[in-house]
Amino acid sequence: MAATGRVMLKALNPLSKLLVCVVGLAASVLVFDARFQIALIVLTGFSLVILNRTSPLLLLALMVPFCLFGFGFLTTSLLFRQDSDFAMRMAGEALLTSPAFSAGLTLFLRAVVCGMISVFFALTTDPGALVRALMVHARLPPRIGYSLFAAMLLVPDLASEAQQMRIARAMKSGRRIRRVPGPGEIMSLVIPLLAFAIRRAGRTAIALEARGLSPDSPRTVLNAPGFRRSDVVFMIAAILAITLCGAVTFTDINAFLSLPQVGYEEPT
Repeated sequence: MAATGRVMLKALNPLSKLLVCVVGLAASVLVFDARFQIALIVLTGFSLVILNRTSPLLLLALMVPFCLFGFGFLTTSLLFRQDSDFAMRMAGEALLTSPAFSAGLTLFLRAVVCGMISVFFALTTDPGALVRALMVHARLPPRIGYSLFAAMLLVPDLASEAQQMRIARAMKSGRRIRRVPGPGEIMSLVIPLLAFAIRRAGRTAIALEARGLSPDSPRTVLNAPGFRRSDVVFMIAAILAITLCGAVTFTDINAFLSLPQVGYEEPT
């Protein structure tokens, strides 16, 4: 089942996953409720771990930057909000029920939701298939599309070129190569890598020009993903799940607001 789910997520059209992720991000921004954010986190994490067979440790490691970013929102809401200073808390205000903590917690969870949705799209989408789908279905200009293809091929070559430079320098100096380069070594690699990237970009441009690439000439995009019935089912199911989470949240809020207030008397 897990292998089938992973193949299904990989086989979906990237644009359908992009649409669902955009809807999820928009919903996390518009619905300012911690329970809704938690529901989206659980739903997205469950899809990655169960269907895509993503390691929970990898998922937690990828969430660290977003948690740190959200923690900044939480501390800012607690420490710099006008009605949440230390004097009011010392006067008897509970931290867990304060408006400042509630708002900060929601912002923290919102940052985690944005990271979780972004990781879902990145782990289940092939970059090349995304560019081809944008060129075919979204009318992405060919110059931008082929530039993205060239960049995707260049990044791994930059890493291997940097490693070869480090090995050559270590052999020349007679020292062992360090596993993690220091700041000085990184700065010394910037100019050679920049020169390598410029030469590579020039050769790529010449190759594209030699093959007759022009903005007006007709072209055929091979292996472009199309829309199938599974894409429609995925979009409907995902958007329905997001809508259901929002409906349950608003139902709970309205039920809470409709409860009779204890000790409250109608003015006469």
